[in-house]
Amino acid sequence: MGEGWGVRKVWVIGGAAVGLGLSFVMLLVVGVYVVAGNLLGGAGGAGKALAKGAVPAAYSTLVQKWGNLCSAINPALLAAQLYQESGFNPRAQSPAAAQGIAQFIPGTWATHGIDGDGDGDRDVWDPNDAIPSAASYDCQLASYVKDVPGNVSDNMLAAYNAGAYAVIKYKGVPPYKETRNYVKTITTLADSFAAPVSRLSPTKQAAGAIEFAQNRLGTPYKWGGNGTAQDGGRFDCSGLTKAAYESVGITLPRVANDQYNAGPHPARNELLPGDLVFFSTDMSNSRAIHHVGIYVGGGYMIDAPYTGAVIRFDPIDGADYFGATRVTEDGAKALPTTV
Repeated sequence: MGEGWGVRKVWVIGGAAVGLGLSFVMLLVVGVYVVAGNLLGGAGGAGKALAKGAVPAAYSTLVQKWGNLCSAINPALLAAQLYQESGFNPRAQSPAAAQGIAQFIPGTWATHGIDGDGDGDRDVWDPNDAIPSAASYDCQLASYVKDVPGNVSDNMLAAYNAGAYAVIKYKGVPPYKETRNYVKTITTLADSFAAPVSRLSPTKQAAGAIEFAQNRLGTPYKWGGNGTAQDGGRFDCSGLTKAAYESVGITLPRVANDQYNAGPHPARNELLPGDLVFFSTDMSNSRAIHHVGIYVGGGYMIDAPYTGAVIRFDPIDGADYFGATRVTEDGAKALPTTV
């Protein structure tokens, strides 16, 4: 990621300017986090509305509509399930014969697939049927476990993974590692698809990620670079952000548009140093993201821009600014390994 970034202007050039830039960064990091800590008080959370562009535009209306089918689900939770299952790929097929954007196996589709668009057929490969069917199936599972104590959404997800009988037997999420991991994964992923309803708390790893990136200022860009000895210590945009967060114990996906779902999404006026900032060719689709940088405050980021340039400071505001992600450890762990 990072090619075609040449339209952005360099803010600081040369060793002396970079030195001044480091002082600028550290002042911003300290100052912004002090203010943020005073303002936020640890508040956070996500609502039911989808974050801008988090779901591809072709499916966002369906997800928003059917994600409100019953109280056990919401659009962000439904989006998280679809992303986990197929990465929003309507042609996905697993080795276990799971099919379509919602990855129904034939037996489950035969009993739970619905004609979501009212065209007279039930097509597992058609998102207009498969997405409504996924929501309908969730709500049916929720009805099976409605009398079980605990969180209705967690119990529904547990029923999806382990079956309703197990949830009823154990009076809640059963003590199966796979099931508990599934429930945590989907509920965490849902945060990355929801539009936050309040300010998000800062993360403790952000300053370390910034320090890693600022120590690479002036390093030449390399397409596909991961900073290895083989790459001569060079990075491309998503290679830099991946390495920066890996230095503080958080493993991100390699590609920028997958990194977008590693946490919730602060608004432009709520950015904090360490947030990842993204740029897209399509403002309605996070899958069209083509560039990523690490926000440092004051409207600037550290990024690896394009071939022929070096890792540097760049302004974030422009026509292709898509949004931001506050990377969290749980958010990164929840990302599917293949999307």
